[in-house]
Amino acid sequence: MGAIRAFFLPGSVLPAAPAYTDLIKALGPDIDAFAKDLDLYAADEPPPDWSLDTEVDGVLREADAKQWDTFHLVGYSGGGAAALAFAAKHPERLLSLTLLEPAWAGDWDWSKAHSRLWKRFEELESLPPKQFMEAFTRLSVRPDVVLPPPPAGDPPSWMAKRPAGIRAFLRDFEKYNLDREQLSAFAKPVLYVLGGLSNPDQYGDIADRLSKVSRTTEWRCLRIVTTSILRTGSSPNGSLLF
Repeated sequence: MGAIRAFFLPGSVLPAAPAYTDLIKALGPDIDAFAKDLDLYAADEPPPDWSLDTEVDGVLREADAKQWDTFHLVGYSGGGAAALAFAAKHPERLLSLTLLEPAWAGDWDWSKAHSRLWKRFEELESLPPKQFMEAFTRLSVRPDVVLPPPPAGDPPSWMAKRPAGIRAFLRDFEKYNLDREQLSAFAKPVLYVLGGLSNPDQYGDIADRLSKVSRTTEWRCLRIVTTSILRTGSSPNGSLLF
């Protein structure tokens, strides 16, 4: 029996290496793990035709190159939305699906609170990059959470691409057709993880909706009560994990 194959997608801010290197080391030699950066950031600007399907194709490309017929897929935030899209389009390739606070999960059955929150995300579009990132971070956690100040010193060079990348995600979420019927037919194990400090109108709402769509008998939701999946200071440069 070979090693367990696990494919990791990061969120829309922290690159794959700082997001997952420590975790992959901790998993040990029995896990053949691969963390892939988003194709969204392959160039200085997001491709004009970028969508979640771009990331789906990227996962297929890398999995085929590694000759992985099947594998476990883990996606965080924006990468979680891409992982959902992959599960809907290519369920036969997955052994399981782990969603770490996916940023979006289709346009059906939104609660009133979730709809209000997304109106606020739409209002961020006109903000300059610094204010955009600050406001986006604020909306991603509970209203009573006190955010720490940004880390001292210059931000990493890759950070300059992130406002445009997050905007690309938000725009695609408005038009992407996530196939609800295909998701409901996904029969592999699903683990959904969310933090206790994260905005419940976002990630809690998504957890509730996906739990009603999924027909798998192996759906699990893990709520981390005392912390948030989205944290500051969780990487050497104090970057945010989105």
